[in-house]
Amino acid sequence: MATNSHTDVLGEEYHAAQKPEGPVSAAILAGGVGALTLGVLTTLAEASTGIRDFLNVYDPVGPLSGKTIGAVVVWLIVWVVLHVIFRDRAFESRTALTVALVLIALGVLGTFPTFFQLFAPAE
Repeated sequence: MATNSHTDVLGEEYHAAQKPEGPVSAAILAGGVGALTLGVLTTLAEASTGIRDFLNVYDPVGPLSGKTIGAVVVWLIVWVVLHVIFRDRAFESRTALTVALVLIALGVLGTFPTFFQLFAPAE
């Protein structure tokens, strides 16, 4: 592992181990994928009564229960898989953040009624 030399406030030099950013990037990307999953499930539940019924895990909550459970399950699985893939790699966390922000924006878009109602069946 590479080390960086730094000088502290007293002028003494010390060496800090540089850790790979892969695990951090994996967590950031997984969060983006989880948010996107919530938006996709929200839109799909509006577009299909079959999917809406499938996502209705707990009647008092309705399909929101399945949407959130699905998003959390996908988030956890993606986090574990990406962590295993990136754990020893130097993956740029800035790139991961950029990709995650795009995924989050798309996920949020999918949760807006103005958007997901476009996919509702015609009555």
